Order: sequence, then C-alpha cells, then structure tokens
Amino acid sequence: MKLPHLLIFIFLPQLLFAQTRAADSTWVLQNYTKTETYIPMRDGIKLYTAIYQPKDSKEKHPILINRTPFSCTPYGADFQPMWSNYWINYLNENYIIVVQDVRGRYMSEGEFVNVRPYIEHKKGKKDIDESTDAYDTIDWLIKHTENNNGKVGVFGISYRGFYATMAALSGHPALKAVSPQAPVTDWYAGDDFHHNGALMLMDVFGFCSGFAKPRSGLTTQSPKAFDFKSDDAYNTYLNINTIDSLSKLLGDSIQFWKDICAHPDYDIFWQARNVCNYVQHIPDGCATLVVGGLYDAEDCYGAWALYKAIEQKAHNDNRLVMGPWAHGQWAKDSGYNLGNIWMGGPTSIFYQQDIELLFFQAHLKGYNVLYKLNECTILSSGSNTGYQFSKWDDTLLSASLPKATIIINNNLYLQAQGKLSSRQPQGFGSFDYYLSDPSKPVPYTEKVGFNRTKEYMTDDQRFAARRPDVLVYQTDTLTADLQLAGPVIADLFTSISTTDADFIVKIIDVFPDNFNYNDDFTYVDYYKSRQQKPTYPMGGYQMLVRAEVMRGRYRNSLEKPEPFVPEEVTEVKYALPDVSHVFKKGHRLMVQIQSSWFPLVDRNPQKFVNIYTAQPEDFVRSTITIHHDREHPSHITLPIVKEVN
Repeated sequence: MKLPHLLIFIFLPQLLFAQTRAADSTWVLQNYTKTETYIPMRDGIKLYTAIYQPKDSKEKHPILINRTPFSCTPYGADFQPMWSNYWINYLNENYIIVVQDVRGRYMSEGEFVNVRPYIEHKKGKKDIDESTDAYDTIDWLIKHTENNNGKVGVFGISYRGFYATMAALSGHPALKAVSPQAPVTDWYAGDDFHHNGALMLMDVFGFCSGFAKPRSGLTTQSPKAFDFKSDDAYNTYLNINTIDSLSKLLGDSIQFWKDICAHPDYDIFWQARNVCNYVQHIPDGCATLVVGGLYDAEDCYGAWALYKAIEQKAHNDNRLVMGPWAHGQWAKDSGYNLGNIWMGGPTSIFYQQDIELLFFQAHLKGYNVLYKLNECTILSSGSNTGYQFSKWDDTLLSASLPKATIIINNNLYLQAQGKLSSRQPQGFGSFDYYLSDPSKPVPYTEKVGFNRTKEYMTDDQRFAARRPDVLVYQTDTLTADLQLAGPVIADLFTSISTTDADFIVKIIDVFPDNFNYNDDFTYVDYYKSRQQKPTYPMGGYQMLVRAEVMRGRYRNSLEKPEPFVPEEVTEVKYALPDVSHVFKKGHRLMVQIQSSWFPLVDRNPQKFVNIYTAQPEDFVRSTITIHHDREHPSHITLPIVKEVN
C-alpha cells in the first residue's frame, strides 16, 4: 500500500491579514450587474433566480451557484451584501454568482418537499428531484448567460449543502466542481433532527414550527417560528412534557412534523432521504470538496458520512476539509475561537483563501493550484496545527518522512473509583450506577436561554460532572501529547431497571488547574472589525471534544427497535462522529456517561413505548448500572495517531 505524505502547518495571522480585500460595496455596484429571472424546469415549473454578473467582457467567466431554501433576499434591485463575507473572493475573480430559491420556497413555483428523495431511475419529465432542477438550471445558465466559460460550480452550507450534493448527482457535463458544506446527509442517523434514533428536540421543533410551515403562495417573507414567550428552554420544554403535547401546539398543518411522528424508526421514509445511498451517480468529471466543522451542532455527522460514501462508491476527485468550527463558521467569521476555546489563528480565513478558492479556481478556471492541496485537510483542535492527509479512513492515514503515521485503536477501560486506563479490569462485580429521572433530566448546558447554543459543542462540562446522575471517569495526567483522528467507539455493558433508556457518552479534555490563555492574546475580527480576548477562567476546564446519544432501543438496529430485559446485562456499542483533537501533555482525558441531555434531546420515557405518543404516566425512573469488570469491560476505543519508523 502506498504511503501518502503528511504536511503540518502553523497558522500565521500576520501573513493572512496582509491580504486586504480589494473590493467593497462601491466596487461591487460599479463592476457587477444583477438580473432576476425565472428559469423553467422540465415539468414546466419556474424557479426564481438572481444572477450577479461581472461587467468585464474581456474574458469568459465561470458560474458559481448557490441553491437555497432560505431565500434569495433581497429581491429587486438591491444586491446581496457579498462584499461583507468571503464571497468577495469570487467577485474579485469575476465569477458569475447565481443564487436560486429552490422549488416551492419563497419566489419559486412548485411544491416544496423536505430533503426530496433522489429518483434513481427517472422515466419522464414528471420524474423530478433536486438533481433534475439543478441540471435544468445549469443547462439554462450555460445557454443564456453572457460571457460564461462553460464551467459551473455549486456550493452551499447546511441545507444548501444537501442541494449541492444533489447537484453533483445531476450529471450535467458543465458541472465541474461541487462543494457540499455541513451537508444534510441523513436526518435520522446523525444530522440535525435525529442522532441514532433520538429526537434532537430543540432543533427539530424550532425548524418545523417556522421553516416547515406551508406557504400560501409566492412570497418574499420568512415564516415565524412558534413563540413560547420564554427565556428558559429547559423549563419550557419540561413543562410541555411530551412530544404529543408539542404536536397539539403545532396543530395539523405542518406535514414534516407529522412525518417525523409517523416514522419513529429508520424506515424507507428516512432511508430514501439519505443521499449517501446515491452518490455512486456522481460522474468522474465532477470534483467534490466536502467541508465540515469538528464542532458543528447541526451537521457534524453529515460531512464525514458524505466524504466516506463518495470515497467508497464514486470515482471522482473527492476531497475533505474539517476544522475546529461550529456550523458554517468557516464562512461566517475568522475562526479564531469557538466559545471559550481559542484556536491560535484565523482558521476560517485560511480555509476560504487557501482551500475553497483554490479548489474552484482549479476546476473552473484551469489554474494549476491543486498541487498545494492533499485529499484531506484537517485542522485539529487542541493544538495550533493542521494536517494534510492523502486519505481519511479508520486505519492508515498518512505518512511523513521519514516516519509513517498510522492509527492504533486503543481501548481505555472504565475502572472503579472513576479511573480510566488502558488496563483491562481483572476483578468481578465492579460497577457504578445512577438514577435517571425524566422529571429532572441532565441539561445540555449550564447556560439559561431559549435558543440552542452552538458553543455547547466545546462547553465546560464541570456543571454536569457535579450531578449524581452523571458518571465520571478520567485518566491520570498525560505525560505526552495524545492525538486522536477518527471515530471514537463507546462500548458499554449496562443493566437497567426498565425496558428502555438513552446513553450519552462524552469525550472531554480536562485542562490543567493552572491553565490560562496569554493575557496579551487578542485579535481583531477580520470581517466584523471588533477586538476580542479570552476572559473565561480556564484552569480545570472540561472541554467537550465529542458527545453522542444512542437511544437504547436502537442499539442493534435503527430499523428494528428492541426493549431491554430489566436487570439483564446488555452491551450497547456505537460510534461517535469522527474527531481530530490533540490532548496536550499535562491534560487528562475524561469520559462522562449519562442518560438525558435536555432539551437538546427529547426525554426517553424509559419504557418501551412509542415516544411520539407517550403520555406523562409513561415516563418512569430507571436505575442505570454501568459494569466495568473482567466479564463486562466497558470501555471506549480511541483512534490514536502513532508514528512508526
């Protein structure tokens, strides 16, 4: 097997800031025109499209498309303020920028369907999906947009990332490069609304109560979400009590909420909406750049899953970028920090200028710049370095010269007295337990507020460690850096007193008690022109690196739920989304285990009943026992990066 190269780099903010933006609002208005048009689809439906075109006619320009369900606002003569975000990079390069309302949203005609399934075997003009709409849009633009060079790219973040993936499936010969970013990939297994069958309550209710409302006709206005008139999400959702009660608040008009409640298991409804099932249809000539955040609260799962699926099923130029970012942060700010955790440099600006722009320049303008990029660029958290890999998988990652870099899957075993070590337990009858009470669920954050925070993905977990219904295990102080790269596997042996329960496993980086950021460490935000500096007390900080929930009934299959047999020892084994993090020398690695994560995740009644119709009397306490002895060695498996001669 060929060993690829590894390149390590350190962020140098002073070099990046030397690149000043050459364009502002005045320049854009002087050098670009905006045209609004309706592009016809093959079934007769017309989609509203805004075309921002450079006035420069000395050369032909590539087309870059963003298809969105979130509105092309502003409508009319006003421009989108592209000069205030990183899209200015493409205006500087005279790209033709196209923004389109997808079918059934805002000013586009037709019926909107959430994550509309891909039709694999189309038989006629009425067999439409988002790939056919992308094809028809590209075809029209190539034929009707002046001074285009015949090459098209598509990019988008979050739901727009789903539309970018679907565009890649279109097979249009002019489509040369697609970048799905934080892409919606599988809304049941791990993105946005479910994680391993557990309902992500705050996100899904907020989405359905606003975005999913039916529209009465073409509109430029966004629907308003349900107003709870509260600043405390924890108490509000706890008092509403059940999913059934939330359904009554929403009423009968929101079809997607009804679909969620009607499909509690991973059935054909959800499977048809998993775009990973169809990526084999991406043509060889369409390059993909999959982008995601290590701390993406919405779509942490999707980028990893999509990249791996394309690697396994397609044969195109497929690349991956992951960084220490929240949802879409690589496009929103400089990427210096997420919440209380500071990354040591402008990670987002590096991505925007030195990765994404180069990707499109290579495929849409023919520039010879791809030699600067390996297949996978991973900006790890925990250290101010990034890594370029020629592959990302569960075994061989990369090689630096003269040493090879490999992944060793090492087990850390839960021990008595809250210990965590590589030594497998030898005794018998060792266990810990807690009482999981649905009336007092473990909060996902200690902050009081109503909207789900993005910072919870790196939040301090000391508040949870102090609760009696959270088990805590940690290593001794690390004597050397510990680098993880890949999925973490949780393998628990548990017995519970009821017939169902959730299991949330957290991987935590415990900072030294005397740790603090340099008092002189400040920066000026590149886009928002404001100065920031660390202020949170970091000594003993328990940084959440990764956490994931497994709804116990789905421990063996997301399609076929199974009850627990009370008090019978049962194995619950599942993968957490991939990580790339360095636990520094002097830190410790901690594992926390709990059975609620509220109101991020809906409460499990802890009885094997249909949670979507469960009533208050169905919610019961459960004693959760985690075994860690010779016969039942509960552990986590870590993908540890090792260098070998």
